[in-house]
Amino acid sequence: MHRVIADDDLSATSFDAEEARGILREMVRARTFDERAVSLQRRGWMSGYPPFRGQEASQVGGAYALRETDWLVPTYRSNAMQLARGVPPSDILRFRRGHPEYHSDHERPVFPQAVPIATQTLHAVGIGMAIDYDGPTSAPRVLCYLGDGATSEGDFHEGLNFAGVFDAPVVFFCENNHWAISLPQDRQTAAPSIAAKADAYGIDGTRVDGNDPLAVAETVESALDRASNGDPVLLESLTYRQGPHTTSDDPDRYRDDIDLPEWRTADPIDRFEGYLREQGVIEDGFIDSVEQDVRESISETVETIEETETESPEDIFDPVYEDVPPRLQQQRSSM
Repeated sequence: MHRVIADDDLSATSFDAEEARGILREMVRARTFDERAVSLQRRGWMSGYPPFRGQEASQVGGAYALRETDWLVPTYRSNAMQLARGVPPSDILRFRRGHPEYHSDHERPVFPQAVPIATQTLHAVGIGMAIDYDGPTSAPRVLCYLGDGATSEGDFHEGLNFAGVFDAPVVFFCENNHWAISLPQDRQTAAPSIAAKADAYGIDGTRVDGNDPLAVAETVESALDRASNGDPVLLESLTYRQGPHTTSDDPDRYRDDIDLPEWRTADPIDRFEGYLREQGVIEDGFIDSVEQDVRESISETVETIEETETESPEDIFDPVYEDVPPRLQQQRSSM
């Protein structure tokens, strides 16, 4: 399993000091966004929200490895990855309020979030196969985000099987946070690891320390390079979900002391901050400054969303069919 910050000085890595600071900045930005989003949901600003606290290193590191033209195929918990990819916080918050997902005009190729479990694996393979059909001059690769719970769904198996058969340029980035809602990994699979499942589809499987953002970035970059040559990869990023599955979940009902190594359950921001302090890359006040800037920005974003919302519940019927059928006309009248 690949890791960097536990073994190497920054000078021995492929990252310079500014890049390392930028990665930590994105992790802190994601954490601050996540905390504010939970707070907004608790006061009824949106109906539900899936926290990702503890998974910032995995998601930011994965997004960092993407080129401008690469596709990101996300799910409902990959908000840190989307933020690091350039999706504005306003887009994510508007989506959680029931509006179209991408309100802004950001240009990076990011697919809509998949809320059904594992359906995005099929979409990702389809995108990858389309890229492959365009010929060798088409440079994009596809990074498909999924959780460990998705590996128990049929769509996961179909997606990996197609990718292996048709050499689709896809990396399946499985963020294993140990909990599929309330189900731990050892109750979900008898396989020795998620990565080991790759053998069944004739593709490569590898693991990375998911709380080490530099290791994740290097591993994802290497996997994407292999995928671009017709060798899809199943990458298992080992991290830990510190909070609930969603804001409607109570993890105290099922989560007790577990036998996992400290590097996996430790706070990834504290861990990376300590590493960069040892390397002389950041000074006191760095994180506080980032947090303050993000809090102010999100407050302004929330105010703008509240001031500009004009849609009514009836609007959800309009983009479904060109000619609204009687059944939906009746539902709209009832609403």
